[in-house]
Amino acid sequence: MGLYVEARVRTDLDTLWERTQDPARHQRWDLRFTEITYLPGADGEPQRFRYATRVLPFLAVAGTGVSAGERHRAGGDRVSALRFSSPHPLSPLAEGSGYWRYVPEGDGVRFLTGYDYRPRWGRFGRLADRLLFRPLMGWATAWSFDRLRLWCELGVSPERARVHWLLETAARILLVAAPVAASFLSLGALSPAAVPPAVLGLAAALLVPPSPRTPAARRCLRVAPSRSRAPRLLVTLEGP
Repeated sequence: MGLYVEARVRTDLDTLWERTQDPARHQRWDLRFTEITYLPGADGEPQRFRYATRVLPFLAVAGTGVSAGERHRAGGDRVSALRFSSPHPLSPLAEGSGYWRYVPEGDGVRFLTGYDYRPRWGRFGRLADRLLFRPLMGWATAWSFDRLRLWCELGVSPERARVHWLLETAARILLVAAPVAASFLSLGALSPAAVPPAVLGLAAALLVPPSPRTPAARRCLRVAPSRSRAPRLLVTLEGP
């Protein structure tokens, strides 16, 4: 798979399954989706769903998908797989597929995902995906996994975790911007004396670790193990 993210969550398997498989709970912690709605279907068939991501206050990019899960496996782990597509002309992702794997380990669960997609817009889309969208999707997935971890381990709701992140991000930006802004306000230009505080502020903003209650993509593993492979469930799952 093109993208891989792994987090170790100290919680029980049923709690993690519920908060990732229930659409109302899933959309609370996953930054990639604003809305997830199950569509009617026959019992025993893979679950069809509609998803939407709000990219601007007045614009949402929507698509459809199909998912299936294996809750009872011989090894004690669980998997789910999905395929999705979006006909929206502004969606950079035309279609894709992926899986979640839940592996119990000690007092927690090793929760991991692998997924890939086909970008839209031809050569320009492939270039934009390599330089912008794919790194952004990887970061958003890892950030969301850590947000989920905080919810399961510390009881920090996804909404509260977002507030923590926004406040901490604003504080890091202020460390860099304050000396520069003060220089322009007092002198109308950037003073050489403002450079060292701005550089120190930038170093602090980049190097100081995030609060234990703030989501951070850096806490997740982003490189797939050499023997990692997609589950058979994904291979047999037909597209939406």
